[in-house]
Amino acid sequence: MPERDGRETVPDDKAISEAEMEARLHGICFKTGPPRRIGVELEWLLYDPHIPARPIEAARLEAAATALRGLPLRSAITFEPGGQVELSSLPADSLTACVESAAADLALVRSLLAGLGLGLAGHGHDPWRPPRRFLTTPRYECMETYFDRRGPAGRSMMCSTASVQVCVDAGHEEPGPLGMARRWRLAHLLGAVLTAAFANSPLRQGRPTGYRSTRQAVWTAMEPGRTHAPPDGADPRTAWAHYVLDAPVMAIRDEKGPWAVPSGVTFRQWARTGLPRPPTLDDLDFHASTLFPPVRPRGHLELRMIDAQSGEDGWIVPLAVTVALFDDPQAAETVYRVVKPLAETAGARPAPGNRLWRAAARHGLADPELRAAAVSCFATALDALPRIGASPAITAAVAAFTDRYVARGRCPADDLLAPPTGKEGRP
Repeated sequence: MPERDGRETVPDDKAISEAEMEARLHGICFKTGPPRRIGVELEWLLYDPHIPARPIEAARLEAAATALRGLPLRSAITFEPGGQVELSSLPADSLTACVESAAADLALVRSLLAGLGLGLAGHGHDPWRPPRRFLTTPRYECMETYFDRRGPAGRSMMCSTASVQVCVDAGHEEPGPLGMARRWRLAHLLGAVLTAAFANSPLRQGRPTGYRSTRQAVWTAMEPGRTHAPPDGADPRTAWAHYVLDAPVMAIRDEKGPWAVPSGVTFRQWARTGLPRPPTLDDLDFHASTLFPPVRPRGHLELRMIDAQSGEDGWIVPLAVTVALFDDPQAAETVYRVVKPLAETAGARPAPGNRLWRAAARHGLADPELRAAAVSCFATALDALPRIGASPAITAAVAAFTDRYVARGRCPADDLLAPPTGKEGRP
């Protein structure tokens, strides 16, 4: 989403047909080939370490954003509406290369922020402060107006959430453990296990919400046509194309005046009526960027269900586990057999609104079925990491997380819900 940093694109003036729209979506959503590139997008909440619950003043956030943009980073740095910082790594040829590149950029970011009296907090949902929008671009003005019609979840999503988003290749065109269709289905079943294992947002304004992943609960409460997965069972390309065209339009951009925020108009309907103007290719791309399902195809697969993790290196574990289970053929075959039975619990409703994903958000690994699946998935990932060339440090981090949480049926949220001991880790 290039608009995240406040720059807004102007739509072109060449209308395209409905058939051209479907062809466009078919061509860009799944780009197949041998899985070999890896990426990670790391979102963080900004906070004042001395007074975490105090909102940061807008001028202070702006100064920090300006300074961060001047850093010599390899990752792209952008900002979410509530002032969250996001680092998007370049595609890497190996897990270790991805980790090393992102870690080097993070070190620069943390050092600069420390000099400004600020820090990065790894929580899926802000545990201290109510949502407050910092960015005032037309995109976010429209987004807030649109989501407010349904309730408060949209504002929480925009301003109070943060995640670890893992990007893996779409896979082979051919069937098999690394095939595109298999990886698409695996992502929507394994995604519930990843949600549960890495749930790290049980608090809102200092109080328990009843969920291990409040962030996932927020996404579930939002508009299904925009944040739930496409229906299962169809060819992934066709399912995604129909999903995009049948999703409601959030905004119709206008370079000469305020952007319109329609109500209940799908992109397909807009294309067929041509009102207030015919949509263009740029409009289609912009519309697709306003859809937030748990797995989003962008040529590669973007897995969006993992809460931000605490500690300086906590993000490495979900990245390593996900890559190992997707890109090692033996692990991919094993884990698919592990998670396939979860489809019965999930039922017919798409993620994250089905029973499986709701259990993951509410209970984390306290859910017996998800705990059993996680134990098998993490064991499989540990076996696979040496085969994909993971460094000993990465493997050790996954093993430590497995021992501390997965083997005990716990997730990071349980640390935040435990009585204070004076030994809690860093945000």
